[in-house]
Amino acid sequence: MALTTLAIVGLAFSLDLLIGEPPTAVHPVAWFGRLVDVLDRPWSDDERRQRLVGVAVAALAPLVPAAVAAGTVLAAATVHPMGAGIAAGLVLFLTTSLRTLLELTEDVVAATEADLERARERVRGLVGRDASPLSAGELRSAAVESAAENLADGLVATLLAFAALAPISLPAAAAAAAWVKGVNTLDSMLGYPSKPLGTASARLDDLVMFLPARIAAAAIALAAVDPLAVVRARRWARVPPSPNSGWPMATLACALAVRLEKPTVYVLNPDAELPMLADGERAVAVVGRAAVVSVIVAVALAVLVSGSAAASIAPRIAEVSVGWR
Repeated sequence: MALTTLAIVGLAFSLDLLIGEPPTAVHPVAWFGRLVDVLDRPWSDDERRQRLVGVAVAALAPLVPAAVAAGTVLAAATVHPMGAGIAAGLVLFLTTSLRTLLELTEDVVAATEADLERARERVRGLVGRDASPLSAGELRSAAVESAAENLADGLVATLLAFAALAPISLPAAAAAAAWVKGVNTLDSMLGYPSKPLGTASARLDDLVMFLPARIAAAAIALAAVDPLAVVRARRWARVPPSPNSGWPMATLACALAVRLEKPTVYVLNPDAELPMLADGERAVAVVGRAAVVSVIVAVALAVLVSGSAAASIAPRIAEVSVGWR
């Protein structure tokens, strides 16, 4: 099953490199976003009740994409023996994103050299902040921060969830990847202090992203050939409001020896300067290599799970064999 997992991961990333993200109109994540839009309403005038509804939303909404993903893989398995693997690869492809992230980051960084208006327009695809007052260095900082953060929640989280279950059950692995993506989407749409409905979604995302954010930080440090960057990053990893996003962002800031700053919110590695053009270009390369490191970690996890599963099954097979003698 470890080889099957490797083949599926290879299929997913081949599709990402060849296609990038599908158009919004046909992207299942966008469809789920429409469901979240429907749920994002004042269910009650009482803030406490609104938070209670938010608990139900956080508990139930991500189960929708998880059920669809698992059902798709199960249905594909009945059509052809290879169907389950292909369907699982498609689910992993649709729940991860790398090429689009790197291209958009690279585009923003390049535009800061001669076309700040284009950079401000393009950075909206990466961050939700008002980009109109940002300088060239601040725009590059925003792009670099987003690249680091999205490595964790746009790739590492779903990839590791998939790899942990794929050797045991492809439908379960697909469901786990889709569920994690659903949790991330809920947080990105509802997880604001001004939205009581999204409090539970934000807390659930904090829990889900605890390990992926730190693994992404370690991957960035290794990709930058600076393993101690993640150690130095501990000083600022908890500065951002999120308990997780600061880890990959601060690690990348330390690895690049630059300051990453969201005005009035946080400053990471404050003694350094804002990223120059070359720093932004290097950030894209480092995040790309960190993605490769993350894939290696995921495959190693799948091998470990596969070996553990085989070891637990072997004694049972031996017992059955003895019983038939």
